[in-house]
Amino acid sequence: MDLDLPSEHRLLRDTIRAYMVDEVAPLVDQHERERRFPIEVVRHIGEMGWLGIPIPEDEGGAGLDTLAYAIAIEELARVDQSFAITVAAHTSLGTMPIALFGTDEQKTRWLPPLASGERLAAFGLTEPGAGSDAGAARTTARLDAGEWVVDGSKMFITNAGTEISAMVTITARTGEDEISNIVVENGTPGYDISPPLHKMGWRSSDTRGLTFADCRVPEDHLLGPRGKGFRQFLEILDGGRISVAALGLGAAQGAYEMSLRYANEREQFGRPIGTFQAVAFKLADMATEIEAGRQLVYQAAWLKDRGRDFAQMAAMAKLYTGELSRRVCNEAVQIHGGYGFMDEYPVSRFYRDQKVLEIGEGTNEVQRMVIARGLGL
Repeated sequence: MDLDLPSEHRLLRDTIRAYMVDEVAPLVDQHERERRFPIEVVRHIGEMGWLGIPIPEDEGGAGLDTLAYAIAIEELARVDQSFAITVAAHTSLGTMPIALFGTDEQKTRWLPPLASGERLAAFGLTEPGAGSDAGAARTTARLDAGEWVVDGSKMFITNAGTEISAMVTITARTGEDEISNIVVENGTPGYDISPPLHKMGWRSSDTRGLTFADCRVPEDHLLGPRGKGFRQFLEILDGGRISVAALGLGAAQGAYEMSLRYANEREQFGRPIGTFQAVAFKLADMATEIEAGRQLVYQAAWLKDRGRDFAQMAAMAKLYTGELSRRVCNEAVQIHGGYGFMDEYPVSRFYRDQKVLEIGEGTNEVQRMVIARGLGL
């Protein structure tokens, strides 16, 4: 068993880490204060191929594997979780449905600009009255003269309203007991996007509510067979959990590194606070748990890359790193003391951003349900 990362994965990690530290970190506080979507940075990483890492080269992507993608999200989140979720939601939720279930014609039409980062995509599953119970979605789509007529609404959708957003794939009821996935392009009459929602964290990512009223979409925008949408979005979420788990891992790593630096610099009672056992043990626990979380995330990616059942491991990784990042970010604020409560210190942003990792892509409770079912319970 070889636990060394392949050279191309190490190169990707080091390249993204350097870019995030040198180019993105100095801008994050401004983006946060202004709640401004970092369009220039998104365009730049699109040019570098980081918005299509797991998409095949012949479809416009980088042609790398899931492990490389997880490492990329981890490195993005180590500096800025808002930016990391922009990339993760675009790749796992916006682009992947087309890559997995699209026809050759649909892939040719939509994938190249998405995989290259020229445009962004979103995935519309959650509704005002349907969150964990995604099967309770009430958005409808009926066929009329060769078009789907869509009515309904979606909530908390990432990447739907930026200036480079191209489309959203929505789940809709196309029959009595039938859910299908349909692509709705931005600018389609009857498709309205709310102003950006104000959030506790992830302030520079794009999050909106969507409304569809007599929205007419060509029939060939259906993804995969009609009525297979429920099974499709479960598969999409399984893969997406790996990226969100990697995001939690990166958040924990970033908060830990800030705390380690601060503990070596901050002095009380005549010596660095890191020399006190109370602080040193916190850092020791952080380091240990982060390494455990990394193994879960990388193993889930490894299983997926080998075409093996990865859903159970992805749920475990997502559950563990969500709770791990909460523990680490909480202790990071504690180590920083009063300064940790100030927005001038990025550790406060990490603390705010972390919470949604226990809610989005399936709550902690849903992850435990998935894991329990995998155990045969």
